[in-house]
Amino acid sequence: MRIGSKAVSWGLAIGFAMASLAPAMAGLVNKKTPYYGSISAGKARMRTGPGRTYPASWLFQRPDLPVKVLDIYDHGAWYKVEDPSGTQGWIMGTLVSETRTGLVMGTIAELRDSPRFGGRILWRAAPGVVGRLSKCARGWCYFDVHGRGGFIEVNHLWGVDPQETLN
Repeated sequence: MRIGSKAVSWGLAIGFAMASLAPAMAGLVNKKTPYYGSISAGKARMRTGPGRTYPASWLFQRPDLPVKVLDIYDHGAWYKVEDPSGTQGWIMGTLVSETRTGLVMGTIAELRDSPRFGGRILWRAAPGVVGRLSKCARGWCYFDVHGRGGFIEVNHLWGVDPQETLN
């Protein structure tokens, strides 16, 4: 009898976990493409088509890397994405997050204490640095890299459109 009750408990726990993920997944599926998201796992395979039977064309090993979602297949099971280098392919929907991140592109970018050129420089970020985005408006975004952040010009970032506004 104990084994049966443990199985029921595990079944309920799995059911509740899946139900808690459903609203987040539904939010992504209902968004109009294209839009930006990010890789949510430490390892994510990009495939040539929307299914595990398609060959993997790339292995991402960088969580929070920004991606542009171009298409959604099978009610969110697979997302066609584009990475910062322009490579396109398909990733399982569970590996894409709506967390907004950016990637520093080009040259070293300055993070300032306010969204203006006269703001004091707090940090500098090298090309390739990934951080979380928020407070985007008028060509600037707040860019946070593991607790060290500041305002950065959006023209130094991949993962946000120049005229986009984020809270």
